[in-house]
Amino acid sequence: MAIDIATRVGTGGARRGKRAVRLSGRDRVTIGVMAGVPLLVVGGLIWFPTIASVVLSFTNWDGIGGVTTAHWVGTENYRQIATIYPPFWPAVKHNLIWLGFLAFVATPFGLLLAYQLDKRIRGSRVYQSIFFMPVVLSFAIIGFIWQLIYSPTQGLINNLFSDPSHGPVTDWLGNPKLNLWAVLVAVCWRHAGYIMILYLAGLKALDPSLREAAAIDGAGEWHAFRTVVFPALRPINIVIIVVTVIEALRAFDIVYIINRGRNGLELLSVLVTNNIIGEASRIGYGSAIAVILIVISIIPIVVFVWSNFSEKQA
Repeated sequence: MAIDIATRVGTGGARRGKRAVRLSGRDRVTIGVMAGVPLLVVGGLIWFPTIASVVLSFTNWDGIGGVTTAHWVGTENYRQIATIYPPFWPAVKHNLIWLGFLAFVATPFGLLLAYQLDKRIRGSRVYQSIFFMPVVLSFAIIGFIWQLIYSPTQGLINNLFSDPSHGPVTDWLGNPKLNLWAVLVAVCWRHAGYIMILYLAGLKALDPSLREAAAIDGAGEWHAFRTVVFPALRPINIVIIVVTVIEALRAFDIVYIINRGRNGLELLSVLVTNNIIGEASRIGYGSAIAVILIVISIIPIVVFVWSNFSEKQA
């Protein structure tokens, strides 16, 4: 009898535990507002413009007379961009150089900073603040700062390595063979601090026993980092790659501040701006370039993330 009563009580408790909790009207309104407002904001500021850009990229709309005046031209905009639009391929090349520089120079430098600061050296917090300081600045401000540094007459670099009063000096931002690399140094100054913080967070979260086991096995510092620490940072590496690709393809502010993205600083984002709000308003043309930029940015991210998740499931 006692067992039967206990069984019934247990069964009743399990049933009561599975019973769905009914939400009051106030709770439903709260959840609706908390979920609905972000969805409306994301939909209105991201998804709607994206879908509109895809549709407009197949038209010749110039922004005058309303959308109803747009005429469907199919893939003509894309054909012209790939064949008869001179700035397009240089802009693609510059974006790829931008991506390569961030991936193979700025990112390893940020990882090096994070690894050294993770050793709890004296004044580590001060160094972290110093290296992270450029991240809180906008690229527009960074552009103004480095314009002063690269100035041909009063710039810091020319004053340190040459004498303006005794001959010509290097025009770092005016020379199309140099200005892209000069801007990438400024971008690296900012990007490395961001990467440093991300990797530093990953290093702080690592299990200390991994390094201890490697030290017990007699592994050196570099060998332990290469075989133990870095593989354990795979989740952070995925984030780093996604962030780096996005940063390389969304670059706009700093080159537009320097020379409006011309004379060796052409980028896809600048071409979008010039065609949509420039002197010759070609919204359909600019939308086509924007769609190309979206596709280029999505493909490597999807491929890399998919391959990593596939490896984990296997």
